[in-house]
Amino acid sequence: MGKNVVKDKSYLFAIQIVELYKTLIEKKEFVLSKQLLRSGTAIGALIQESEHAESKKDFIHKLSISLKEANETTYWLNLLVDTNYINKLDFDKINSLNIELIRLLVSIIKSSKNNL
Repeated sequence: MGKNVVKDKSYLFAIQIVELYKTLIEKKEFVLSKQLLRSGTAIGALIQESEHAESKKDFIHKLSISLKEANETTYWLNLLVDTNYINKLDFDKINSLNIELIRLLVSIIKSSKNNL
């Protein structure tokens, strides 16, 4: 792990999303699991992409899209737990990481906008 906390946490979160996806595929759940995989892994990919943003505005834009993906991931996780595809314990574990990423992204975006 490097010095970029949000990048490191988003990568670990993506790994957990992939593991959850594998579990959902074993349960023959293909549609929701694919949506979760896409949004849950996009968070870290966009954070990675923001490291080489063309400008401060581009940096903020990429992190804002990452935040939107994290919010979408919240939706899919809630839907999966409420339809009993994942249990409450697994939901709480992965959702708490997602909430942490959301808080970090909001903080970075706010401070970046203030420094424009």
